Amino acid sequence: MVRSFTDLPLTPAMRDAIAGAGYSIPTPIQAQAIGPILEGRDLIGCAQTGTGKTAAFTIPIVELLAGAGSRLAGQGGSGPRALVLAPTRELALQIAETFDMLGGGCGIRTVVLIGGESMGPQLNALQKRPAVIVATPGRLFDHLERRTASLGSLRIVVLDEADRMLDMGFAPQVERILRVTPLDRQTLCFSATMPLPVEKLVRHHLVRPMRVEVGVIAKPVAKVTQVLYRAETQGKTPLLLRLLNEERGRTLVFTRTKHRADRVARAVLAAGHRVTRLHADRSMPQRREALDGFRSGRYRVLIATDIAARGIDVPEISHVVNFDLPHTPEDYIHRIGRTARAEANGRASSFAAPEEGDQLRAIERHLGHPVPRAAGSVN
Repeated sequence: MVRSFTDLPLTPAMRDAIAGAGYSIPTPIQAQAIGPILEGRDLIGCAQTGTGKTAAFTIPIVELLAGAGSRLAGQGGSGPRALVLAPTRELALQIAETFDMLGGGCGIRTVVLIGGESMGPQLNALQKRPAVIVATPGRLFDHLERRTASLGSLRIVVLDEADRMLDMGFAPQVERILRVTPLDRQTLCFSATMPLPVEKLVRHHLVRPMRVEVGVIAKPVAKVTQVLYRAETQGKTPLLLRLLNEERGRTLVFTRTKHRADRVARAVLAAGHRVTRLHADRSMPQRREALDGFRSGRYRVLIATDIAARGIDVPEISHVVNFDLPHTPEDYIHRIGRTARAEANGRASSFAAPEEGDQLRAIERHLGHPVPRAAGSVN
């Protein structure tokens, strides 16, 4: 039973890095995954959003890269040893930050290859021979097509948020990328859910993988208080403004479209709240500024679409608002999982217009019970 990082086969230097990063005790996914990864096992990790999956693979990869004489350190020339594929730019940047935090002190260099940024700086970073590449599939595939990146020296590949990556249409690029990596690589797949396309990917590319499942997959975090408000579409903005006035704390608001995100953000700003936006039409510098400002507290409210918000890792989000209900129950779970992280309490409010009845019924079937109605709300 792993109760502490000292129970894992980690070097003193790695334990110091873990402490410096602010990790006190391993989360369940970390406790179960780190040891097998250090042993070289292929692994499938299933856990909810916010359970520490990033550190579950970053810690052992850094340990293997830094360890003198390890199977990842010093083999086969000077190309990259580890590759992490992520579905969104924001998630890729978050993963790279974790690698820098845990491995920067021992000289492990990480490069981020994402769309929305010019090729020039990425080419310069690749020429410095990083040990780790963190990339979105589309941009990495661009580099492979241009022959500006080579994966022949890889020893370990991570597919993070595999379900979302395939949902977003990246399956062809992921398959082509895996085909040009060494056959004797170690492969790790982390996913909140395991739909058929992910199972198919796992069968084709992982060898006798160990499965690590933490909690009930695709169910809400227990400490999230869920509330449903019945509201006509035109009544949603006044309702949001009322909730923002009644409560304090960092609030993440999900809308279905980027145009609605812009419109809602204008209304929230006009009401005197510090607000920013995150969606696909915003440039990469704008998206970084929005996330950094939300994380630091410069903005109290972040209005986001699902795809853009996939990589959000912001502590102390007290309230998630589903301004529009998501299309799938899985997206509902991902959204509300952005609050009540690290054992904190959180609130998730959902606005349901009459035309969103199908989405609401699907969510409640998945949950196995109705979403509690707000006081005065009519079923």
